[in-house]
Amino acid sequence: MLPFEIVLVLFGVLLGAVTQIPGHISLVALGVIGCWLVVFAIRERYPRTRR
Repeated sequence: MLPFEIVLVLFGVLLGAVTQIPGHISLVALGVIGCWLVVFAIRERYPRTRR
């Protein structure tokens, strides 16, 4: 699976658990996943060059 697909699966599990956990925890998880996706996108867009 691609990393993005893994994140979507994990987020789907979290959404399924939203009724079981408080809203602020869901928002924190969403923020963590969103930040990880932004970092991943930036690293893919600007790869480090090897010498």
